[in-house]
Amino acid sequence: MSLLSLFFTPPEVKASRALATHISRLPQAAWSPHNYESFAREGYKLNVVAYQAVNKIADAIGGMRWTVFDASGKQLKTHAFLSLLENPNPMQSSREWWRAKTAHLLLSGNSFDERVMRGKRPIELWTLRPQKIKIEPAQNGMVKAYVYKHNGTEVTFPMNPITGDGDIRHTKLFDPLNDWYGSSPMGPASYAVDQHNEAMNWLQALLQNSAQPSGALTLDKDTLLSEDQFNRLREEIENNFAGARNAGRPMLLEGGMDWKSMSLTPRDMAIIDLKDSAARDISLAFGVPPLLLNIPGDNTFANYREARLGFYEDTVIPLVDLQTAELNAWLSPYFDGARIAPDYDSIEAIAEKRRGLWEMVDSSDEITVNEARALKGYPPIPDPLGSMLMADLRASRRGHTSDRSNAAQNMLNEVAYGAE
Repeated sequence: MSLLSLFFTPPEVKASRALATHISRLPQAAWSPHNYESFAREGYKLNVVAYQAVNKIADAIGGMRWTVFDASGKQLKTHAFLSLLENPNPMQSSREWWRAKTAHLLLSGNSFDERVMRGKRPIELWTLRPQKIKIEPAQNGMVKAYVYKHNGTEVTFPMNPITGDGDIRHTKLFDPLNDWYGSSPMGPASYAVDQHNEAMNWLQALLQNSAQPSGALTLDKDTLLSEDQFNRLREEIENNFAGARNAGRPMLLEGGMDWKSMSLTPRDMAIIDLKDSAARDISLAFGVPPLLLNIPGDNTFANYREARLGFYEDTVIPLVDLQTAELNAWLSPYFDGARIAPDYDSIEAIAEKRRGLWEMVDSSDEITVNEARALKGYPPIPDPLGSMLMADLRASRRGHTSDRSNAAQNMLNEVAYGAE
């Protein structure tokens, strides 16, 4: 034992032993296994159902209103954290930044956000294209750095290998087979996207072929065409009878020729049903009710209002909660513990259900004021008012109605109905 070790004990470093086993040799850069460009091109840019499903979710999150709470849980009207979200960078509004961030997350399963620091405060937020980022693992199984490569130029963003903090925040959808990257909904939807695209191509080809299935000109067994006659006939058919512009033009047959249809009709092939079935599978993968995408067929919801409510509760709100938690974990320490929260009360689609919840809370006798405030989404208040039963609160309010002084009644109203 050295003399130095007697007087100096190195600080204890705690890390996951299982996580360290992910790196069995020198760490190598890990590229995303998803073909993001294919998902974006075949799904978002060419498929109307996937395009609209992504936009529905991105628009819903982009239009969300936000509130901010300080470290003690008090809601604030203005704060630097809230101002950062309202103006994330000089080139994007808050709505556009959220739309781009959410669309990347849906198409890739990953979103990468960059923060720009001024002193000890973030002043800008940028969302980066996922296919241009690779992850460099550290020896302990954490992320050593994110490398952004564009137009032959690489920018490296080092990360703290212990805390995981850095100027890049990686939000990902769960992938059970990958420790570094998330899984896109476009993956499970890819077969349905291909089927839908092929059905659209088939219908387009059918339309361009005068809306008639393919067929063949037949001759009796004793008649043969010379090579010149065959070439002339093929050229005449291609120029005068094929294509949408020749729809309805009659074909004159000569020399014992006869037209025989070789393919099945659209009804026989049920191509329209196949297209609609694929569309429903795409909407299922993204969590958007088919009714909201105008897809015919069986609908789980009885009406448009129920579909919108299910859309927000099952798809939008979980994605908002995920991204909110990531931003708070990343940025809250730089704003003295302040945290952002979505204002779900402002969402029209769920307002009616939330009003029912509020009425139930206000009419309940067995819960306390703080329990009622928690159900409404408000922070607790100090005792003794916080531990007062709602029944006692209402009795106190009735007792003050005959009092000329309204101060106590106003205080009780504020406590019960959301004011700080």
